[in-house]
Amino acid sequence: MIKKYIPVEEGDFYYDPSGYRVFTAQYHLKRGHCCESGCRHCPYGYDPKTNKQ
Repeated sequence: MIKKYIPVEEGDFYYDPSGYRVFTAQYHLKRGHCCESGCRHCPYGYDPKTNKQ
């Protein structure tokens, strides 16, 4: 699979209190697919406990 570069724009992420970058649903939708990593704001409904969308 060829990775497509997605430019990061305003509203695509924020920093949590620990300093980690947290991607928003806006960014995930621009990316166009679920990475199945259990992202906090996954708009695709992925559940890491069941490993299903």
